[in-house]
Formats: sequence, C-alpha cells, structure tokens
Amino acid sequence: MDVMPLLLLVAGSAAVAGAGRRSPVPAPLLLVAAGLALSYVPGVPDYHLEPEIVLPLVLPPLLYTAAVDSSYLDLRAQVRPVALLSVGYVLFATFVVGWAAYLLIPGLPLTAALVLGAVVAPPDAVAATAVARRVGLPSRITTILQGESLVNDATAITAYRVAVAAAVGEGASWAGGIVEFLVAAIGGVGIGLVLMAPLHWLRTHLHEALLQNTLSLLIPFVAYAVAEQFEASGVLAVVVVALYLGHRAWEVDFATRLQEEAVWKMVAFVLESSVFALIGLQLPVVVRELGEYEGIDAAWYAVAVFLVVVVARFVWVYPATFLPRILSARIREREDNPTWKGAFVISWAGMRGVVSLAIAFSIPVTLHDSDEPFPGRALILFLTFTTVIGTLVLQGLTLPPLIRLLKLPGRDQQAATLAEANAQAQASRAAEQRLDELLSDERNALPGPLAERLRTVLERRRNSVWERLGQANPVTGESVDDTYRRLSREMIGAEREVFVRLRDLRYIDDEMLRTLLRRLDLEEAAAYRETT
Repeated sequence: MDVMPLLLLVAGSAAVAGAGRRSPVPAPLLLVAAGLALSYVPGVPDYHLEPEIVLPLVLPPLLYTAAVDSSYLDLRAQVRPVALLSVGYVLFATFVVGWAAYLLIPGLPLTAALVLGAVVAPPDAVAATAVARRVGLPSRITTILQGESLVNDATAITAYRVAVAAAVGEGASWAGGIVEFLVAAIGGVGIGLVLMAPLHWLRTHLHEALLQNTLSLLIPFVAYAVAEQFEASGVLAVVVVALYLGHRAWEVDFATRLQEEAVWKMVAFVLESSVFALIGLQLPVVVRELGEYEGIDAAWYAVAVFLVVVVARFVWVYPATFLPRILSARIREREDNPTWKGAFVISWAGMRGVVSLAIAFSIPVTLHDSDEPFPGRALILFLTFTTVIGTLVLQGLTLPPLIRLLKLPGRDQQAATLAEANAQAQASRAAEQRLDELLSDERNALPGPLAERLRTVLERRRNSVWERLGQANPVTGESVDDTYRRLSREMIGAEREVFVRLRDLRYIDDEMLRTLLRRLDLEEAAAYRETT
C-alpha cells in the first residue's frame, strides 16, 4: 500500500490550514481553493473520495468533537429552531431541489432527482462550525447552526437511502420512507442513550489518562458502528453520546481532560484540513465521470441547482423563524423577538461540505439486479460538487462582510468577563471555606507558609479575572493579568535554560531533565491559561 499520497494530503492540507490562520480568508476556503488548483497539476496523485471511508471513519470523529464542544443546555433551549432546520429544512430542500432538477433536466427521472435533492440538502457541520467560530456570530445563531449541522446529516442520509431505493426499483413507498426515517432516528437516539451512561462510567473508572483517552478516541466509532449495525442512525448515536459526555466532562479527572482536549484538537485539525482539501481535489474525478453532460448544459444545470439550493433555504428559514412566534403566545412570552437580520444570516450560512460529496459517491453505479446504469449518476456527482464549491466559496467568503454590514451584535466580551469574574469569586469563596474546614482538622495540619501559599494561589485565581477588566498598561497596552503571565513565562524560560545547560554539562541526566521540564511545563500552562 502506497501511503505517500495520504502523507502528502495530510501534510499539505495542514500547511495550508496553518497559513489560513494568519489570513483574512477562512481556512476551509483556502483549502478548497488549494485542492482545486492542485487537482490538475502534473504528478499530483488522483484522490478519490471513498464513501465507505468518509462516512464511518471521518464523519464520526468530526461530529463527536463538534458535539462535545457544544452546549447541551444551549441546544435544549433552541430545540425548536434546531429541529425545524435539521429535519424540516432538509426534507423541504430534498423535495424542492429534487422537483426543480426534475423539471430543469430533460430525461432525469424524479426518483434520481430526489436523490440529488437529498445529497445536497444538509449544510456541513465542519463548514458551519469553522465559519461561525471565525466570524464571531451571536451565541444564539451559532448554537442554532451548530445544532442543525450535528443532526441534519442523519435526516439527509435516511432521505437519500429512501430515494435510492425508489430509484433502483426496490419498491420504496412514501409510507415505507417515513417508517425508515422514524426507525433510524428513534433507533439512533435510543442507542446513544443506551451507550452514554456505560461509556461515561468507564471514563470515570479508568484511572490512567492514557487509557481514558484511548477510550475517548474509540467512542465515536463504537457509537456509529453499533447504531449502523442495527440499521439506526449512527450520526444521532454519536451526537447523543458526545453531548452527554461533554456535559459530564467535569467528572473526569484533570489529567484526562487536559490530555483529551489536546488530542481532539489535533484530530479535528487534521481531519478538517484534509476533508476540505479533498473536496477541491475531486474536480478531475467529477469531470472525468461527467460524460454526456459536458458543455454549456452542465454549467447551466449547476447554476440553476445552486440558486435553487440557496433560495430554498431563505424560503424555509423566514417562515420557520417567525410563524411559530405568530401562532404561539407561549413562544412570544418565553423567547426574545427574532430579527430579520438573524434569519438572513442563518439563511446565508448554508455551506455544504464533504458529507454531500461522500453520499453522492455512494450512489450505486447500476440499478437493482440489472446492468442498466443509474440514471444521471455522473450529472448528480457534478451538480453536488459545484453546489458544495459554490456554497463554500460564495457564502463562505461573503458571510463575514455580510455580518459586518448587518451590524449584528457579537458576544459582549465585557459582560462575559464580568460573568466569569463573578463565577470565579463564588467558587473562590467556596474553596476558601473548604480550606478552613480542612485546616481545622489536626490531620490536615500544615506549616504556616504552606497554608498561606494555598491562600495566595486562591487569591491569585480570584483576582486574575478582575484584573482583565482593569486599566491597561499605558506603555505596552497589556492588562495586569497579561503582564503577570508574561513575566511568569520569562522566569520559567530562564529556569529551563539552566536545566538544559546542567544536562549538557552532565550534572543531571536526561531523565531528570524531563522530570524538571515537565514540572515547568505544568507551571507555565497554569500561568498562561487560555482566557478565551
């Protein structure tokens, strides 16, 4: 097996994504553009997107890391708009795009057109999360988009299976499709509910961080595979398990949490980068399979389908946003009044991604029990590719300036810092009371300097957040907290240099050096903790 193409894909996409972090253009767009540019460069390997790899091996960890980082409480508060988008909109888009394609493309059967509709219906979890993070959307809109992108793949995959069954002549009916959808949805959620408690118990009872993180890496694949084995939705099983584990993550020991965060950040970075580069690299494969539809007709169909996809989202989002409020007094009393600007951003933030392409590539080549080719398969692949590229490029590039133009209020950093400071003050008071209780017991007796050190650490933690609200240094522009952390790092850096010099002089050996450096690393991590 030649692993060089895979290594080139991962290394190249990581390099482009790294450059994208210092670019005003979102990294996903740079990666797609790089893939498109490289797809016809001589010597670049032919990367064929394999659905049997993407769906069970790439999608579960991406969904898992997105769901773990989501807020269960926020999603529960927005369950109605999330459900209307992740289920209602996907089914609506499936039928609207399918019917439009059936009318626009001569010779394309309605069943095959509905396959296209199901394929391009779901916005992408990775794309939505990446752009939302980058542009700083209001928290409610971010929660709705994240929740939609976590669940909509399950709806689209089920709708796709029903449409394919009808297209290949396996006798699928509307009633059968509804039953299959309900079985997949209820089964996926049920399997997630069954798995989440035992998996959490294992995480809290494995007392080694390495074992706990090995389990963490296996969880999304286990949840997906078990659900698919029972013909349920693996997507929903992964999301349910991940939301539960993320909500209860505080019960796992600190070493596991620190290590797990670093591991999953790396996994998500590698997979997200590779996935977007892989989208652009599909161009030769898609064009090569286009066949009879080459030319101006294919381009016209691509533009038409793209426009239908974009317009259909507006047609669904605005009624779904405002009608429930008009019809229900309870909703008007409990929820803030939505604005047309927020609905416009949600409508425009419908970037498609790798899941649509993976589903399209899984379309069977021939009809059921015959050698007759699947009608319009090559064109469906092409239209899926152009829709994915079009939404990523056009909507992804224009979303940040659109948000600035609409002047949507972002997260109030001052209010967030104040809330953090108040929360830290309450926690510090509880910790101080607990410390007094412990020190009153003679079994916990400590020398005065050590007891005072515990109080100093507590005081430092309590004051650090308030210091970020204080006056900045007139010379450097730093807050007191920033200056403290910078000086701490300088001191630790000086100690590190001494330890390395003593190792080079053979005064200490490498094992002792690693022990001393790890201690410094932990102190530096505490001094330079993340504040965003």
